[in-house]
Amino acid sequence: MGVVALVPAAGRGERLGYGMPKALVPVNGVPLLVRAVRGLLDAGCVQHVVIAAPPSDVNTVSTVTAPLAQAGGAVHVLAGGAERSDSVRLALEHAVREIPDTTVVLVHDAARAFTPPTVVKAVVDAVEAGHPAVIPVLPVADTVKLVDGSGRVVATPERSSLRVVQTPQGFDARVLLRAHESGLHATDDAGLVERLGVPVVTVAGHPDAMKITTRFDLAVAEALLAGERP
Repeated sequence: MGVVALVPAAGRGERLGYGMPKALVPVNGVPLLVRAVRGLLDAGCVQHVVIAAPPSDVNTVSTVTAPLAQAGGAVHVLAGGAERSDSVRLALEHAVREIPDTTVVLVHDAARAFTPPTVVKAVVDAVEAGHPAVIPVLPVADTVKLVDGSGRVVATPERSSLRVVQTPQGFDARVLLRAHESGLHATDDAGLVERLGVPVVTVAGHPDAMKITTRFDLAVAEALLAGERP
């Protein structure tokens, strides 16, 4: 089976306040995007990575990721869209068109740059075992409240049945393509597939797969990697 990872990385990352695309923000001298792609390739089961970059930064992204391609996998860089879903669709269309043996597709956030390769492999293994859609998850640690439009609490969901979703999310390529051609909308690709009535199964995620969204997240990552050699 041909496994292709899509990395929508066209976001500007305003909350980090670095004046550059979030995917290019460095942690201990290494851009988040480079760390994310390296983790995908280190799983040993991803043959191609398709990156949807900010249109103005395609050349920069190509340059910083070129050594990764030389080290063990094919890396494709193209211009992303205005929204994350647009970038995923463009990367998916490229994969199906340019990489004919694509059967398993992963969608991975560059901001989850520290996802262990073991999680990537678990997702791929589950899709190859016959599940059309697979997501890595963690149990919810905090109590969650359901509120109405005025902020009034209307329910407290049972925490034991709730999960936090991470990436990469894995799919049968035909299923994900059908979902993106459906015209439906959802907050993530698994949600889009769910709306088609396709079952989504879970595998264990990992605390290291935290999403770098704010300066605090970045500071935590920098502190944890303080002794690392870039």
